[in-house]
Amino acid sequence: MHDLFEFPADGDGLRRAFSNFPSGVVAVCAEVDGVPHGLAVSTFVPVSLDPPLVSFCVQNSSATWPLLERADHLGLSLLGTDQQAAAKALGARNGDRFRDSELHRGTGDAVFIDGASAWIEGVPEAQVPAGDHTVVILRIHRLATRSDIEPLVFHGSKFRRLLAS
Repeated sequence: MHDLFEFPADGDGLRRAFSNFPSGVVAVCAEVDGVPHGLAVSTFVPVSLDPPLVSFCVQNSSATWPLLERADHLGLSLLGTDQQAAAKALGARNGDRFRDSELHRGTGDAVFIDGASAWIEGVPEAQVPAGDHTVVILRIHRLATRSDIEPLVFHGSKFRRLLAS
């Protein structure tokens, strides 16, 4: 017999249930008006191979997304296990979000964080309203990976590493 805990389907209950599902941590970044801007998302999903599409969700209350959506290209950095400080800085409401990060430029306005396990560059193709978030669909133009860097995982409201069995 296993313990089963039921929660109401409200914001708190959903947060508790969703914390049981591990997700990667992705930095969404661009340079707008000569200044780098970025935010962290844990709602990144591959959507399509043909055409190459991914999606991520942004809170409607985000003050950063209105700046990023003006960019011609976005840089997505799939953060690595040693980038917990960068993930926390990108998730903060105030302060220098890139204080612990080395950046490199991509095409157009795209900006990437060095040390990530993968980089995806693309152009926003659609935005779909979804409750208190917006789903952004990005068409991929370029990508790169590093096999020597493990991805940073968010699970149980904590950053974690994957363990090989």
